Amino acid sequence: MARTLPKYTVPSLTPQEGAKIAEILQRRLDALNDLALTLKHVHWNVVGPHFIAVHEMLDPQVDAVRLMVDAIAERIATLGVAPVGTPGALVAARTWDDYSIGRDTAIAHLGALDEVYVGVITSHREAAAETEELDTVTNDLLVGHLHELELFHWFVRAHLESAGGALSTASADGEKAAADKARAKGKASA
Repeated sequence: MARTLPKYTVPSLTPQEGAKIAEILQRRLDALNDLALTLKHVHWNVVGPHFIAVHEMLDPQVDAVRLMVDAIAERIATLGVAPVGTPGALVAARTWDDYSIGRDTAIAHLGALDEVYVGVITSHREAAAETEELDTVTNDLLVGHLHELELFHWFVRAHLESAGGALSTASADGEKAAADKARAKGKASA
């Protein structure tokens, strides 16, 4: 995405700084929009003995992520840049593959979501680091999101963790491998 130089931005930032921050935030907007859709997809496609627990756990996560999306879009607009939230722009800009698990067990989806959350949180931390010195308001926004995202990740991982603290998805390479490992571990303990 080409950096759009705003005609104005927030006080104490230059238009160039506002544009740079907006560009960082646009990547987060895309990732969080994708996360909200992925969580809803899982909500609709989860089956098995843990269905209701996972089904009901995900709706508050979807709602919270949608609020994050809105806050980021409004921050981009405050910086003087137009936020882009269309599906086509998201797909064109994303650097990750589409979520690939369809109808499957709760534990398989949670294994895949573990990987999804790792990616989202890692890139959110990178964005927070990029904005730390540049804009405290944006940095504060991202750090606040990290608190919730990491909490949701813990909720997911609690289903994948043994009493000894080992994750069934440990050393998985990608969401499909994580889903397979979680599913296999779930069958072994059933």
